Amino acid sequence: TIFGYGEIPVNLREKYQEAHDLVIKAWTEREPFAFNGKYTQLRYVNIWPRPYQQPHPPIWVPGSGSLETWDWTIDHDYVYCYLSYSGYKVGKTVLDGFWEELERRGKEFNPYHAGFLQLVAVSETDSQVDEYKDYIEYFFKKCLHVPAGFANAPGYRSVRSINSGVSAQIVDSRREQTTEFTWQDYIKAGNVIVGGPETVRQELAHAIRELRVGNLMLLLQFGDMPKDITLKNTELFAKEVMPYVRDIWSEYETRWWPQTLMEANTTKSP
Repeated sequence: TIFGYGEIPVNLREKYQEAHDLVIKAWTEREPFAFNGKYTQLRYVNIWPRPYQQPHPPIWVPGSGSLETWDWTIDHDYVYCYLSYSGYKVGKTVLDGFWEELERRGKEFNPYHAGFLQLVAVSETDSQVDEYKDYIEYFFKKCLHVPAGFANAPGYRSVRSINSGVSAQIVDSRREQTTEFTWQDYIKAGNVIVGGPETVRQELAHAIRELRVGNLMLLLQFGDMPKDITLKNTELFAKEVMPYVRDIWSEYETRWWPQTLMEANTTKSP
């Protein structure tokens, strides 16, 4: 998002929140309306088709450790999704901070209030994991090799977020991962959870409990991984891993999941 649409980083959050207000009004307002914001002006807004789920679909907000994003998602009761390629061991610092802020505000804990992005690679056995080595190294050292001025430009993070120390940890870990890490370093640091089905099941369950997240977003294709390896990874995960971890937080209600068409048909509109 840095420099997106020609906007300087310091204005991005304000522009993003104005766009959010426009989307919410478009989803919920039944009659055509004009929108005259600071960044967007539209003479007529009248979307079609309209969202089936009422009053609107659940909203998941991506974040990278800014404290203002924690505040905003908590205020609006949205899902906070920490999108990090640094792995769950680094990600725990950010998620712990989010849960602490949620508790400080007197909100009830629910693991489905947050999500996390994790790279996963499943082989038939632990001895075959090196088949993913080149794809992981390509992903981190090529795809994520972004100049610092674009990865974390001045004004992109607030003084408050910088002073918290969370951002510095993320930037430092990313710099090391994209320059110095080896295949074994990525595994050890938790950047990628890799192994045979049993190994992946155990480590992924550990990560879910450590982060206390109910929504896990997985990257099963990364770097220059070809189609056949991607399909194998996806199939092994779906059949040999997912059934064993999907009910870890079954005692909690997930209030932020999109309704299916059948559910929407049986739910009365307010």
